[in-house]
Amino acid sequence: MTDLQQIQAPIATELARFNELLEATLQHDNPLLHTALVHILRRKGKQMRPTMVLLAARAAGEVTPEVYHAALSLELLHTASLVHDDVVDESDRRRGQESVNALLDNQAAVLVGDYILSKSLQHAAATQDPRVVRVVAELGQTLADGELLQMHGSDATDVNEALYYEIIRKKTASLFSACGQLGALTAGGTEGDVERLRQYGQLTGMCFQLRDDLFDLTEGVDVGKPVGNDLREGKLTLPLIYALRHCPDEQMLSAAQRVRHGEATQEDIDRLTHHAIDQGGIQYAQWSMNELRMMAVGLVQETPDPTVSAALRSYVDFVVERNS
Repeated sequence: MTDLQQIQAPIATELARFNELLEATLQHDNPLLHTALVHILRRKGKQMRPTMVLLAARAAGEVTPEVYHAALSLELLHTASLVHDDVVDESDRRRGQESVNALLDNQAAVLVGDYILSKSLQHAAATQDPRVVRVVAELGQTLADGELLQMHGSDATDVNEALYYEIIRKKTASLFSACGQLGALTAGGTEGDVERLRQYGQLTGMCFQLRDDLFDLTEGVDVGKPVGNDLREGKLTLPLIYALRHCPDEQMLSAAQRVRHGEATQEDIDRLTHHAIDQGGIQYAQWSMNELRMMAVGLVQETPDPTVSAALRSYVDFVVERNS
């Protein structure tokens, strides 16, 4: 298993500085807002996205003040989207602790998310680079578009792998893509560096979502949600899509439609989970994820600093191999 601390070693000082700045920006004297922000700071998690921004910056140039602002902007946008997602999904847990809407209520959580989003835009503007502002603004649109596309997809009659990839590109990979792109851009990288690291981020983000989707069918992993949770939320992921296309059993297709319309029973979820496993859905998703991993690794082989190149390659390995 790839060690995350080893991946972050080349940017340990920069990541510590990022966390100082993050804590400073998430301060407020409004008691309710302070409570929510302190709660959010407790669940920083693995910090995969700022890690990518900082590694991409080191791969393309130097970590400048603008790099920190870009990293903060993207992390805050991501945080705001999670707060809002928990309201939309009516989730009461996030990364093993209470969601903001469970801690407070839905109305307060929406406003907390709005506040964090405004801080994201403030940091994007602080780079004084309209290209950064444009990427962050477009990212917000793309994330919302992905969520709406997933909702609309529940009405589709076809089990569509192309639609699945479009959704995960917008919902998940777009943020990783922006991390690679803006890390290189704000570090003064060339157009080639910026595009290469944007593509690297997108491929890595797709691996990240595929790994999450595999967790949903796997017992014994600590992801803060039960097996089959995606099905309970009306989501069909790649392992099941493959199984349904590979073996289009009418009973399974009917159960999948009930999933999409929020009408699935626990029996439906159990049968679909076993169908995905029995028909090779997990192996197909793993193969697809490894294809994306090899493409991502190929994009960072020639990074001038061998330590940073190794960290970027290991970063993708960590995403694919992680168990939480």
